[in-house]
Amino acid sequence: MERTESDIRAYVDAHARELVAELAAWVRIPSVAGVAEREHHLRRSASWLAGELRAVGFPCAEIWGGADGPAVYAEWCEAPGAPTVLVYSHHDVRAVKDENWDETAPFEPVERDGRLYGRGTSDAKGQVMAHLWGVRAHLAASGREAPAVNLKLLVEGEEESGSAGLAAMLHEHRERLAADVVLFSDTLLWRADHPALCTSIRGMLGARIEAYGPLTDIHSGAVSGAAPNPAIELGRLLSLLHDDEGRIAFPGFYDDVEPIPEQRRAELAALPFDERDWLERSHTRSIGGEAGFTVLERLWERPALEVIALTAGDPVGVKRAAVPSMVSADLSIRTVAGQRVERVAEQLRSWLESSIGDRFECSLEVQQETAQESYRTPDSPVVDALASAMAAGFGVAEVGRMGNAGGGPAELLARSLEVPIVFFGTGLVEDNWHDSDESASIEMLLAGAATLAHLWEELGVG
Repeated sequence: MERTESDIRAYVDAHARELVAELAAWVRIPSVAGVAEREHHLRRSASWLAGELRAVGFPCAEIWGGADGPAVYAEWCEAPGAPTVLVYSHHDVRAVKDENWDETAPFEPVERDGRLYGRGTSDAKGQVMAHLWGVRAHLAASGREAPAVNLKLLVEGEEESGSAGLAAMLHEHRERLAADVVLFSDTLLWRADHPALCTSIRGMLGARIEAYGPLTDIHSGAVSGAAPNPAIELGRLLSLLHDDEGRIAFPGFYDDVEPIPEQRRAELAALPFDERDWLERSHTRSIGGEAGFTVLERLWERPALEVIALTAGDPVGVKRAAVPSMVSADLSIRTVAGQRVERVAEQLRSWLESSIGDRFECSLEVQQETAQESYRTPDSPVVDALASAMAAGFGVAEVGRMGNAGGGPAELLARSLEVPIVFFGTGLVEDNWHDSDESASIEMLLAGAATLAHLWEELGVG
């Protein structure tokens, strides 16, 4: 085993430049989700990945149509008696604001100080690339002609727009996607020097509130002081979303929230946390949130609500000095164990109806079709094998346990395929997912590839 461990890392290190070059080539394809003019780039991205999977040795690599973008499916199943692992990730990326990028243009990747900058380097093309090179390292170090496990990959092309076609895809291809476990690779590590195994993910529900005042935008000089200003009303409503203890104010919201198990509290408390380090890596100005819980508990085990967009009046260009007729706010609600997004949607509707002032009208759009439920990984031998593989891949004595503050279709995959979900990703909070100057640590990608090579050996038979 020691020889295999050293051989795996030696192989990964020897091919680091190739990994980076391949990732850079893929990042140059602007496979932005939800933007009509980028649709053909999503097809190009899928074709690029299918070709790379064939180059690795996968005898089957296909492109499946989706609602908003194509997925890539591949399989290499030549290990009778060994488990079948379905790897899930995505190749679409978030939209960009080119003018906000300083290190490089979003789709012109550059390497700098041990990082590769560009949209998708970490979320999630870099994570898929770690899988490709993990398979290569596994085969090279073991001398096998095929993986020691039966491998399937599903890399969707619409995750960033809510995975609108994933449920139908899982239903249509249920037999092809049959597996013993899903390895979900769209997650973060805790810290570069302290990797941790992710064992939970929060749910997600999006909503849009619109508030209406005057029947049209109207000059403030004509009506100021008497007209209903929806911007002021929306501001008042948003101030009521949380109470003085940082708790979400929807009636009954916490009734279904499960208490944090003591074992989970202990796992999170064991992770090294320094406030200054967190503020620097997360690019946040201060720490807040629900009273009575640690930062890591707030991030991974407690629900949250954020305002992610506000529109009112004339935010761009010359101001018309008008009272706006309509204003809007987009909300992102993160749910946890015990909650169901359908019930949370009802609580939001009830809160808005009882809170809006009688001089205004409002509407609420709840995006239940793209909502995601929370998920917690059950204990299993695969979790133990992954922990062992991570320790070997990252060169540490042991790995901690953590959660994922964001969302993802983990519960949908588990429910549709009737298998457990195990999480492994190579991202870090400082990678700037969804923001300008996204980047990936090259060392994390290499350690991730080594981890996956060890995992296939751990799970394999003979």
